[in-house]
Amino acid sequence: MHMPAFRRQWTVDDLQDLPDDGQRYEVIDGELFVTPAPALMHQRALGILHRLVADYLDRERVGYVYFAPADVIFSPRRGVQPDLLVAPGVDGRSPRSYAEVKRLLLAAEVLSPSTARLDRVVKRALYRDEGVPDFWIVDLESRTFERSTPADARIDVLDERIEWMPAGASAPLVIDVGAYFAEVLDG
Repeated sequence: MHMPAFRRQWTVDDLQDLPDDGQRYEVIDGELFVTPAPALMHQRALGILHRLVADYLDRERVGYVYFAPADVIFSPRRGVQPDLLVAPGVDGRSPRSYAEVKRLLLAAEVLSPSTARLDRVVKRALYRDEGVPDFWIVDLESRTFERSTPADARIDVLDERIEWMPAGASAPLVIDVGAYFAEVLDG
């Protein structure tokens, strides 16, 4: 006799019952994803990317940049923690709580061996579904950025430069990919 497999449908509210143990807990379409704390090079890459985006947003004033852990709740069954996110302002000011972050201008993930499938498949589809204008994956091993948008199913793999021109900006953020990875990995 065959017994049907039962899969629990997780919600964002269920995350409050999980331990504060340094793991990252995310719910995407009712499925729970647990990933370990990031490695040191992951954090270095994230810190440098945060600085570049923050400096740009100081000039352009179109949004506010944050880094994980940062809860982004799209729905009761979709709550994630992107490594880096840019959210628009709320009534001309920065969001004061994660509950005020209703949409993203940019989401970025620094690839780790334990998160590659989650980032490249599950989260890429989630951010596309949620209409996030730009999603980046920073691949330390190949020294590339992968960029995807909801408007185009193709994935751009960039090894020279990446540009980001959010709505309302007067000039793009331009990152020299080679210089970025030299600072992260060789600096």
